[in-house]
Amino acid sequence: MAATKKKAVRKAKKGERIRQVAAIPFRLTARGDIEVMLVTSRTTRRFIVPKGWPMKGKSGRKAATIEAQEEAGVLGKTLKQPAGTYSYWKRLANRFVRVDVIVFLLEVTEELADWQEAKRRQRAWLAPADAAMLIDEPDLSTLVKTLKIPLQVDQA
Repeated sequence: MAATKKKAVRKAKKGERIRQVAAIPFRLTARGDIEVMLVTSRTTRRFIVPKGWPMKGKSGRKAATIEAQEEAGVLGKTLKQPAGTYSYWKRLANRFVRVDVIVFLLEVTEELADWQEAKRRQRAWLAPADAAMLIDEPDLSTLVKTLKIPLQVDQA
């Protein structure tokens, strides 16, 4: 896994695929239904899940947790095992590169009223099927739509 964005860009220039990490924040309603949180991207304002570059010295799980706090303003327990992966095309400078994203589930325990990217993003809680309809990346949409939450969530 690329350790930083700079390293990922170097890999992309060589034609290599690069990696990112993401979190799908979720909660259970009083009725026991699953809801997931989507955030808007900073530039196109389309709905996405919090994601970013691997971080030097941090596991993918920890980096995904940090991205969720920075981009969505949520805290919680990130499950140890990835929920899945998806790929998408990312624009870097004057080229597009294929990015493979490892996705972790994050059980939200707290929503922050103010967070790092609050002024640049909106967030929304949605049923997985509704969230999937708003997501442009087909593989991520499928992952969200077919989301399975392990019975024992307390794996943090």
